[in-house]
Amino acid sequence: MKKIFPWIFSTLITFGVATYQYLTGPNYPIKGKTFFDQLEIPYKLPRTHAWNSDCPLELVVPDENILAYVEYRRYDSEDLWTRNAFKRKGDIITTYIYPLPSIKTIEYRIVLFDNDRDIEISIPPNGYVVMRWHGPVPKALTILQLITLFLGLCFALRTGLDAIGQGNMVWRLAVMTTLFLFFGCLLFASIIDKYKFGTWWSGFPVGDNLLADRWHIVFLFWLTLLSFRLKGRIAKGWYIFVSLLTLAIFLIPYNALVPEPPIIYPLFPD
Repeated sequence: MKKIFPWIFSTLITFGVATYQYLTGPNYPIKGKTFFDQLEIPYKLPRTHAWNSDCPLELVVPDENILAYVEYRRYDSEDLWTRNAFKRKGDIITTYIYPLPSIKTIEYRIVLFDNDRDIEISIPPNGYVVMRWHGPVPKALTILQLITLFLGLCFALRTGLDAIGQGNMVWRLAVMTTLFLFFGCLLFASIIDKYKFGTWWSGFPVGDNLLADRWHIVFLFWLTLLSFRLKGRIAKGWYIFVSLLTLAIFLIPYNALVPEPPIIYPLFPD
């Protein structure tokens, strides 16, 4: 049981961090609900979409007198708005945001209105959503990157626990950690960036992509630690430190690293 517990602990922490990364990442839609008069309307608004297809928007609006449209334009610009009306099928209304030529980031909102009652609301309330277009990525590649990335975190935590417990598996665990981080942080991450943005590398020194920088920093710390081939109590102290550093870097939320302003910003800032 003593040998199994560190793995259970590392796995639970990894699942928690993976969930946290998903909830703060760009693939997690903005969810909420608003009210049109007395009618509650839930919504889920995407913040990223592949540019090889139109981005669908769907709402459940039982009141047939309520009409809606989406308006969008290039992010942080004075461009004219493109508007697309929602079409109804039963209680569900649907429309699409179409990719704009050579524009990677847009801002949009949904407007619901009833001319008879002279009521109009916007979703999200008091703001716009920033959405980024990207190139299509094969699902298998995304799954491989996520698996190896978080296996790297799991093994990093397990390495730290083995060092704390004065175990004899530190070196082997550190090797496996570095191997998984190579695939998750370096190889697969770079290939995905190529698919999404057309470049193999957008971090320092050629770009300002801090998201790419943090994964490479994690990998380089482990690679450097292995290259020193440290032994004894000092070595285990370094393994504990790098394990905690890895966890800290994984806990940095996506929104803290994106070079652009927040996903939702007010219509009428103070």
